[in-house]
Amino acid sequence: MEKKYDWSNLPFDYSVTPWRFIAKYKDGAWDDGTLSDDPVCHISECSTVIQYSQTCFDGFKAYRTKDDKVVIFRMDLNEERFENSSKRLGIPVFPKEKFMEAVIQVVKANIDLVPPYESGATLYVRPVVYGTSACLGVHPAEEYELRIFVMPVGSYYSDGIKPISLCVSDYDRAAPRGTGDIKSGLNYAMSLYAGLLAHEAGFAENLYLDPATRTKVEEAGGANILFITKDGKFVTPKSTSILPSVTRRSLVYVAQHYLNMEVEERTVLFDEVESFEECSLCGTAAVLSPVGRIVAGDKEILFPTGMQTVGPVVKKLYDTLIGIQRGTIPAPDGWLFEVEG
Repeated sequence: MEKKYDWSNLPFDYSVTPWRFIAKYKDGAWDDGTLSDDPVCHISECSTVIQYSQTCFDGFKAYRTKDDKVVIFRMDLNEERFENSSKRLGIPVFPKEKFMEAVIQVVKANIDLVPPYESGATLYVRPVVYGTSACLGVHPAEEYELRIFVMPVGSYYSDGIKPISLCVSDYDRAAPRGTGDIKSGLNYAMSLYAGLLAHEAGFAENLYLDPATRTKVEEAGGANILFITKDGKFVTPKSTSILPSVTRRSLVYVAQHYLNMEVEERTVLFDEVESFEECSLCGTAAVLSPVGRIVAGDKEILFPTGMQTVGPVVKKLYDTLIGIQRGTIPAPDGWLFEVEG
């Protein structure tokens, strides 16, 4: 029996849905893949994903627009990032066109689970690829499995967007010239313990500095970061060890072309953070997570917008991007991929 969803009260969490796409790599080639109703992975206990974390993933969303169309937001950029992540981990790349066709196929197969426009909920798309063959020596697998599955999710915030607190972590999430710029499980594993410490101390998330000098702002454990200056500029850190967030890149475009803002993608020193007017994390899950304060040891930075109010510029960025995603504001060409039911 198909699960019933309370669309307006969905958590942001995993749930099993009827169909997912599965493709397998063996003897030097990917098969064509197929839809499957099996949510369980069947792999060797000595597979490279279990032994050596040879896996990467991505995440993006399908939306139901105001005129009841189903659209996928910028999946071409997610495919590009997924491809780069695969290459960096020695995983054979699943062909781009087949990937995008598979995403549409899975969303279409589960189209009744794309939440209604009024609910504010979305259908989250999660592609993941991992080494499945047994491998005791440290080298890439010979066989792989790609899965693309979906689930309806609610807003990241159950009571609307509110400012959060960050603490500067004593740990590093990625090494210089390492894997910080790809979306791999191993990067997120590095943030789990530090995340526990942050939550125990009452913070929503960690802020990571560059591991080489620990003087430059990089990103949070699961999101990029942006700042708004007192004169209204959009500033976001630039580094080779930062994950290239699709949401951040979209917000940069929105700031420049919709809100006529000046944008700076550059090195951001931690010492200058206290001079900014507004701050926010950004990512697929919440779009924007406004930051009210950042704590680094004995130093506390309180942004002028405080812990009760979302800053006016961050709010405008949020409303504009959400409007584009949900069809109430015209989208740039190529940003929305329509799925016909």
